[in-house]
Amino acid sequence: MRGISLSYIGRRVLMWLVTIWIGATTIFIIPRLSPGDPIAAMIGRMSALGQTVPNAAEIIKAWHIRLGLDDPWYVAYAKFLRNCFTLDFGYSLTTFPTTVAELIGPALPWTIVLLLTTLAVTFIVGNIIGALMGWRKTPSGLRNILPLGLVFSSIPPFILGLLLLWIFSSTLHWLPQTGGYDPNLFTPGLNLPFLGDAFKHSILPALAIVLSSMGGWSLGMRGMMITTDGEDYMLLAQAKGLRTPYVFLRYALRNAMLPQLTGLALALGLLIGGSTLVETYFAYPGIGKLLSYAILTNDSTLVQGIVFMLIFATATAVLIIDILYPLIDPRITHRRR
Repeated sequence: MRGISLSYIGRRVLMWLVTIWIGATTIFIIPRLSPGDPIAAMIGRMSALGQTVPNAAEIIKAWHIRLGLDDPWYVAYAKFLRNCFTLDFGYSLTTFPTTVAELIGPALPWTIVLLLTTLAVTFIVGNIIGALMGWRKTPSGLRNILPLGLVFSSIPPFILGLLLLWIFSSTLHWLPQTGGYDPNLFTPGLNLPFLGDAFKHSILPALAIVLSSMGGWSLGMRGMMITTDGEDYMLLAQAKGLRTPYVFLRYALRNAMLPQLTGLALALGLLIGGSTLVETYFAYPGIGKLLSYAILTNDSTLVQGIVFMLIFATATAVLIIDILYPLIDPRITHRRR
C-alpha cells in the first residue's frame, strides 16, 4: 500500500495492544480500590426489601469463593487478562447465573445502530456547516443562518433530551417517551413493523445526541476552513476558473477535513460517554443503560466487561484511522526514505 510500510503497521498494532492492556489493567484495579463488597451489598438490598436472608455471612463467603473474589490479586489479574482475551467476563454479580456476555449481547446492537448513525450524522452535517461558515464565498445570508443550528451544542445531551421529551412526547404526543420498541405490539426481528417502531423510539435519543454534539465538529471545521481558504492551491484553483462547488468540495473541504478524521475515532468514546445518561432516562435498551444499571448495583464484573468493550472499540477505531490516514492524504508517508 502506498505510503505504508509493514514496520509502521507493526508499530501501530503494538501500540493498540499496549493501549488495550493499559485499559484492561486500569479497569481491573479501580473496582478493587473502591470500598464495599458487591455480594454484601446485594444481600443488604435484599434485606432492605423485607426479604429474610438467613446465614448471610456464610452465603457471602460461599459466593466469594465461587466467583473468585478472594483470590490473590495476581491470580485474579491473570484470570482477568485471560477473560479479556477470550471476551469471557464470567457471571454478573447481581443477576447470577446470567453471564456478562448474555447481558451485553442483546444491548450491543441497539447501541451500535444508535451511535454509528448519530456519529455519521454529526460528523457529516457538522463539518459541512463549519466549512460553509469558514468559506469566504459562502453567501452572507446563509452564513448568518448556519450558526443558529449550533445553539443546542452548549446544552448537555441529558438536559437536551429532557427538553425534547417534554416537547415532542409529553406536549405534542408525536413520539414515544421511553423504550426501544413497544413490547405489547411487536416482537423483535428483522421485519418492517418492528424496525419502524424501533426507529420511532430512537428518534428522540438520536436527536439529543446529534444536536448536542454537532457544534464541536462545526467549530473545528470552521477554523480549518479559514486556514485552508488562504492556501496557494486554493488560489491556483480559482485562477484556473474551476467551478465554485468543485473548488469547495475537491480542494477546500477535502483538505480541511483531514484533521477532523483524526478526532473521528476518539469521538466514538466521548459519544458513548454522553449517550449513557441519554439511554438511561429514555430507557433505551442499549449499553449505556446497562452500564448505568451495573454502576448503581455495584456489579463490578458487568462494569468491567462493558468498559473493556468500549476501550477495545475506541482503540480499534484509532488503529484503523492511523493505518488508513496515508491513503486518505497522499502527502503523508511512513516509508523510509
